[in-house]
Amino acid sequence: MAALCGGMLRGCILKPLGLSGSLQLKRNVRALRRTPVRVIQADEEGRERKQVEASRQRQPRQNESQACKAVGVSPATVDIEAPAHEFRYERALPGDKRLSKVVTIAKSKKFRDRHGQVLLEGQRLLTDALDSGAVLQTLFFSRVDYLKEFPPDKLRKTNLIKVNFENIKIWSDLVTPQGLMGIFAKPDHVKMTYPDTQTKHTLPLSLICDNIRDPGNLGTILRCAAGAGCSKVLLTKGCVDAWEPKVLRAGMGAHFRLPIITSLDWDIVPNYLPAGTKVFLADNFRPDNQNKPAEVSEKASDYGWVATDPKRIFITEDGYESSSDEEDNTDKLYIPGLEVQSYFERWAQGPCAVVIGGETHGLSIESLLLAEKSNGKRLNIPVVPGIDSLNSAMAASILLFEGKRQIENTMKRKSCVTE
Repeated sequence: MAALCGGMLRGCILKPLGLSGSLQLKRNVRALRRTPVRVIQADEEGRERKQVEASRQRQPRQNESQACKAVGVSPATVDIEAPAHEFRYERALPGDKRLSKVVTIAKSKKFRDRHGQVLLEGQRLLTDALDSGAVLQTLFFSRVDYLKEFPPDKLRKTNLIKVNFENIKIWSDLVTPQGLMGIFAKPDHVKMTYPDTQTKHTLPLSLICDNIRDPGNLGTILRCAAGAGCSKVLLTKGCVDAWEPKVLRAGMGAHFRLPIITSLDWDIVPNYLPAGTKVFLADNFRPDNQNKPAEVSEKASDYGWVATDPKRIFITEDGYESSSDEEDNTDKLYIPGLEVQSYFERWAQGPCAVVIGGETHGLSIESLLLAEKSNGKRLNIPVVPGIDSLNSAMAASILLFEGKRQIENTMKRKSCVTE
């Protein structure tokens, strides 16, 4: 019995030993397979080394402190990268609140006026601005592929900052942001270049906006002016800022298709109009006063959209005066009597300008004085009784495209006569 147990024990010991040797042999074979031997010639080795170095080569770094200072971010919060061997950008760390402050300040009118910067959003608006010659200072983007949509030469001197799309959603006013926002130097209409298709169809037709304070209305009016072929748009003091984000969105690129001159006093408005320009007013003249078009009234409310605030201006024999005493100025208020005609009658036969007033404050007294001085008229858009007036943007589109039609017909008649 003892001999039997000893034999079984020796068999159990010998069996694992044989298995261990087999496993060790296989393990050595696998190790050889993992480390193959390759003979590399000297010239081939040098060529491969150059290829590796070229692939790892990076563009020279700029001064990171200056790049970060431009957007209000410390160098420790960004990482510099150079994708596609063309663009060099900074990657902002998630949750960096200082970047959001930059965009918030850029949306402020005080900041725009003080620093001369505006904020644009969306690929189309950014492209239109770059094509017109506007200077892009800082570009926020959520995907590197977006950079390929812009000409490389336009982004050479631009601070490119890659941010999280969630941050752009917070900054943007759009329901579906595109992931692109840019801070531009405030464009100057004198230095801008407008599309050739726009300049070829420009007409001797100008638009003057008076007390347009709704951003959506002003943006739509600018878009209509570009579509009608206006030569320029003049904005008097009292209008909403033309570079406000809502105005830019409603304008759909109109800011970069024709000159827009803002914050003008009425005494210098004639300096921006061609010689011999007649000024016409968009006025919802009351139907019950149509039989008395030339009558001079002392009540501004008898002239539709004309402003009634006596704090603005009143006329005396000695010139312009202003006061806040409404009762004392009622007798001194003078409104020029201008002839009224329907908008579809002939009025745009040469250089002309159309004045559009805001729905709340209406036309100013100064606009009537300018129209009287230029032998202009008030243009009436007939509406169904009971409707006080039309939206300012709708009234502007009706008058501008009617003026476009009349001017083009006049030009065609003159060309036929000369032939």
